[in-house]
Amino acid sequence: MFGWLDHRTGYKKLLHEVLFENIPGGSRWRYVWGSTLTFGLVIQFITGIFLWMAYSPSSQTAWESVYYIQEEMAGGWFLRGLHHWTAQVMTVLLILHLMQVVIDGAYKAPREVNFWFGMILLQLILALSLTGYLLPWDQKGYWATKVATSILAIVPFVGEDLQKLVIGGPDYGHHTLTRFFALHAGVLPGLTVALIVGHIYLFRRHGITPKEPVKKPDAAFWPDQVFKDAVACMAVLATVLFFVIRHHGAELAAPADPSEPFSAARPDWYFLFLFQLLKYFPGTTEIWGAIIIPGLVMTVVMLMPFLGKWQLGHRFNLGLLYSILAGSGLLTYLALKEDNKNPMYVAAVKEAEQNAARVKVLAKAPAGIPLTGAAALLRDDPLTQGPKLFSKNCASCHRFGGHDGTGVEVKDAQTAADLQGFGSRAWLAGLLNPDKVDSIHYFGGTKFKAGKMAKFVKNTVHEFTPEQKGQLVKVIKAVSAEAQLLSQKALDTNDAADIDEGRKLATGETMRCTECHAFRKADDTAIAPDLTGWASRAWLTDFIHNPKHERFYGKRNDRMPAFGEDQVLDAKQIGLIADWLRGDWYEPAKAK
Repeated sequence: MFGWLDHRTGYKKLLHEVLFENIPGGSRWRYVWGSTLTFGLVIQFITGIFLWMAYSPSSQTAWESVYYIQEEMAGGWFLRGLHHWTAQVMTVLLILHLMQVVIDGAYKAPREVNFWFGMILLQLILALSLTGYLLPWDQKGYWATKVATSILAIVPFVGEDLQKLVIGGPDYGHHTLTRFFALHAGVLPGLTVALIVGHIYLFRRHGITPKEPVKKPDAAFWPDQVFKDAVACMAVLATVLFFVIRHHGAELAAPADPSEPFSAARPDWYFLFLFQLLKYFPGTTEIWGAIIIPGLVMTVVMLMPFLGKWQLGHRFNLGLLYSILAGSGLLTYLALKEDNKNPMYVAAVKEAEQNAARVKVLAKAPAGIPLTGAAALLRDDPLTQGPKLFSKNCASCHRFGGHDGTGVEVKDAQTAADLQGFGSRAWLAGLLNPDKVDSIHYFGGTKFKAGKMAKFVKNTVHEFTPEQKGQLVKVIKAVSAEAQLLSQKALDTNDAADIDEGRKLATGETMRCTECHAFRKADDTAIAPDLTGWASRAWLTDFIHNPKHERFYGKRNDRMPAFGEDQVLDAKQIGLIADWLRGDWYEPAKAK
């Protein structure tokens, strides 16, 4: 059968040429890098095809499909991890292969064309990494790609047109994604395969260039070099699998959202040196760091075969290669060091990690991902948006646990209450505590510091008997129950009797709540906020909308803006702040 097949195809001759190629000086470990790169590319093509089967390239489905691959599809995390980490390792293998070629002088005549093929292949692999970075359509990839492609705009004469061509229009969006996908899954792989075929053909035509001097006799490719190549490929696979399992696939940040700036936007590690280089060329000099210097360096590298004709030229090439690698390594180190010392960057990375974890929780909720896309999950999430809105609109006066809501300390003086736990029994108990009512946490920074409420608490409540203090606790339970907080639902159910009694006590002569407040019935004479539904979602949204309303402070309002009435915030934003303050957001049920 094999004889029949060989007569029709001639496979034995081809197999002999492949396996019994002569290797000057015998097999060596330094020759394995080309084979490991080919092995990595095979992994990339195979995993890429299977990822393609589940990927949907559009701005409203890209992240969602990658989430499905990572979180839902059987073995999807492993498949995606193989693709991602093999791409990372291939960058290192490319550098090692380039070093071996230059050190051994395998770029010299008559191998110039093959060296140029290899340099083009290096750039194609980096281009595949750059285009693949955007495809998950997450915040990290979106903003990093936006930074990278903005460099195109500074190309003289054609920069802006070139940028529009690449991103598919005047701004980044659906067409940017589809063009990058076409490049990543079609154009660049096709060019890569064509160049690899040419690269291997020229390599076989001229043979292996041994490092001088040759001390061992020649040997065939089979079996020793095949064994070394196989061991090296298995080592590469083991390294990739280590990272895949350790990271459970690959990172997936929050969905791309052009309306949410991303301060942690950085290119992947193999482009960090260029990112750092650009910092030294501000303003109009940016073209030097982005185009002129890298272009000159690449031109000299492409001229290495001509420079290497002489021994001094070969030494120059080695020095240039080592200088490029050392300079790139130093710039990468400086970029990482500066980022680690940059508090804004560190905070942005922390926020990005929190958002990435949060959106996955929301995506797994019974409601799932809405038709408007996964980005809406975070836009409509009180836990995500509430702190930001509070920090921007409320933290100039209020605090939340002593900070601005996002964890950042505020330099300006606090002039209104700390709203952490607002509506809870603990918060209300603090307000009715003679030692706290006029502190900075409550009325201390307001004109109500010396008002009727503060005086009542400091003078009357201060003198309460143990029995009256017990009655006050029931009133606190009753008023706090108006908020209908999820965190107190069980407590309110268990204390139903105390709450009923507290409602009655609130209108009594001892507590005197209804002298100023309306509570559970209309009262035109009330001069303080209505306690009916106090701190409930409806009460709180109405209060933020317009605290000057007669139901609340009226003309006695102390500087608080009417955020809704004055159109500072819309109804959705007010609702997000209210829900966040009340702790009212989706959390998965805990397993019993």
